[in-house]
Amino acid sequence: MCGIIGYIGKPPVIETILDGLARLEYRGYDSSGLAVLNGQGLYVCKRVGKLQGLREALKGHAFDGHIAVGHNRWATHGSPSEINAHPHTDCSGSLAIVHNGIVENYAELKARLQAQGHQFRSETDTEVIAHLVEEQAKRAPLAEAFRSALKELRGSYAVVLLSTSEPQHLYGARSSSPLIVGLGKGEAFFASDVPAILARTRRVIYLNDHEMVELSSAGAKITTL
Repeated sequence: MCGIIGYIGKPPVIETILDGLARLEYRGYDSSGLAVLNGQGLYVCKRVGKLQGLREALKGHAFDGHIAVGHNRWATHGSPSEINAHPHTDCSGSLAIVHNGIVENYAELKARLQAQGHQFRSETDTEVIAHLVEEQAKRAPLAEAFRSALKELRGSYAVVLLSTSEPQHLYGARSSSPLIVGLGKGEAFFASDVPAILARTRRVIYLNDHEMVELSSAGAKITTL
């Protein structure tokens, strides 16, 4: 199993993400990473091994951002490495994806995206989602680009998307892999399981299969894929 945490709210968001990842360690993992959106754009940090390695890598960094995503990975497609760890980004580095599950048709999707000019960095199935969203976003708003990308996937997924184009929103969806929403006062969360957010809120929404969420600090808009 892997672990997802997403947060919109108040600084310091890094500590919120790291705390959520620590509370998901029981699910097992071989690497971890996070992406935070701040005044300088999208900052991504990933490390192999224990979560403490990620903590150490982030020491001394000051972030003024209010929105971030994090992930503990248990390798399926691709070996444990920093390149294969989540989050995964698109060609421009303007959006980040964290994902639990298996994209069964990733090879054919990857081949098509490469033919369209997309450059892949990792061995993972997850990275195709970032490039699918990037491709769809050339002709649609982010929410619809995300929805269209998800409809191309075969397999199981819980996915959370962070993008520089919409700094007030996170997007998430699930199909045969758990994802919950937590709502607090002026803050909101995505997580794989309740323990990740229980210290911050008891207002939890358990998403159903094929539901998509537009999340902001003011609440959640849930639609069907």
